[in-house]
Amino acid sequence: MSGIELAMVAFGLMLGGIFLRVPIALAMGLTGFFGSWYILGAPNAAMAQLKTLTYESFSNQGLSIVPLFIMMGQFATKTGMSSALFVAASDWLGHRKGGIAMATVGACAGFGAVCGSSLATASTMGHVALPEMRKRGYSDSLSTGVLAAGGTLGILIPPSVILVIYSIYAEQNIVKMFMAAMIPGLLAAAGYLITVAIYVRLRPGSASAAPRVPYRQRFRTLASTWPVIVIFGLTIGGIVGDWNWVKPGAQALFTPNEAAAFGATATAAYGIFMRTLSWRDFLDAIIETAKATGMIFFILLGAEVFKGFLALSRAPDTLADWVTTQGFTPLAVLTVMLLTYLVFGCVMDSLSMILLTIPIFFPIIEALDFGMSAEYTAIWFGILALVVVEVGLITPPVGMNLFIINQVARDIPIVRTYKGVAPFVLSDLVRVILLVSFPGITLWLVGVMF
Repeated sequence: MSGIELAMVAFGLMLGGIFLRVPIALAMGLTGFFGSWYILGAPNAAMAQLKTLTYESFSNQGLSIVPLFIMMGQFATKTGMSSALFVAASDWLGHRKGGIAMATVGACAGFGAVCGSSLATASTMGHVALPEMRKRGYSDSLSTGVLAAGGTLGILIPPSVILVIYSIYAEQNIVKMFMAAMIPGLLAAAGYLITVAIYVRLRPGSASAAPRVPYRQRFRTLASTWPVIVIFGLTIGGIVGDWNWVKPGAQALFTPNEAAAFGATATAAYGIFMRTLSWRDFLDAIIETAKATGMIFFILLGAEVFKGFLALSRAPDTLADWVTTQGFTPLAVLTVMLLTYLVFGCVMDSLSMILLTIPIFFPIIEALDFGMSAEYTAIWFGILALVVVEVGLITPPVGMNLFIINQVARDIPIVRTYKGVAPFVLSDLVRVILLVSFPGITLWLVGVMF
């Protein structure tokens, strides 16, 4: 059996295990282990490889950024930052038709800037915004649809844990990946705002307008969001801005790891100072961080074992050579990959999807000529993959965010959420087409900053 045939069989068995509800980390790890055993011909050699991979994976200092950003998001959730963001956005936009839904999008974007998790953003904002929209007479479809879509902003707007892991696995600069995600993230928020505006005009009974708030109150509630502005500004600005006047000899104020540590510490300090973070909340945040980190690292280990098997089989290199010799256009190959992400996004979480496909897709992307440097191609592809993964999170019938919102609003049939989220999926697909057609949208800020 050739390497490519062995990899195809192993991949099919692994997907079968995943569909039978075997944990994804375990499915990848077992497939990789037994595949390596088959190739090496001895269990001892496969076990030795597993020992080496475990040490190499978890001794990577860059991974320390993951639990720190997760902790930052946990503290942000516990300290009530989401409520302040929603109130400020509601005061500024609520007097418009569909304004509370627009405020929800804005609050999701702001909270995503300090959270970095799509599921956490959807769940937290669901508890904050859904009661207000229902009180104002918003339809169930629009209310749940905008929450599911707005939650996806947490995965793209920096800091994003998925972006960090992609950067490590694709050997790209984390700071450049953060910068590349900024405009697509803002474009997503703008697309959702436009979608809400069109939705409420086509269905006038789906939303209402709140009373206009005086400007004095608007500026007061806007000022209450200063923790998010300051923490996000220093965390991201500290790793991309020119801070030579503060830290002589170094352009950036923080390394990415230092920025993550600062963000987590600053968020906790704000909660303690404002007395919105109790000792119980603090412990809960630490425990939830440990659980999420353990889950992520287990998936990382399974992905490394599977990646080691693929390297032994030489399937990715063989597949890349085959694709380049067949004369397929780079755009056609990219389209197939993005469609694969869209399908997988309906049944997998975003991290597992990225880790599962990068060892296979990335060598092919590197072998294709998109008319730009290898670094820019890797950055562009990473953002595209993340955007399509984000679309998969809200694509019926099994998008992960849809089930999160369904748990928050148990009395609303999920079919209504499907109807409400459909226009936002269409908005995302338009955005994907724009980002594919015009790579400069993604790469412009990277070129300006670096």
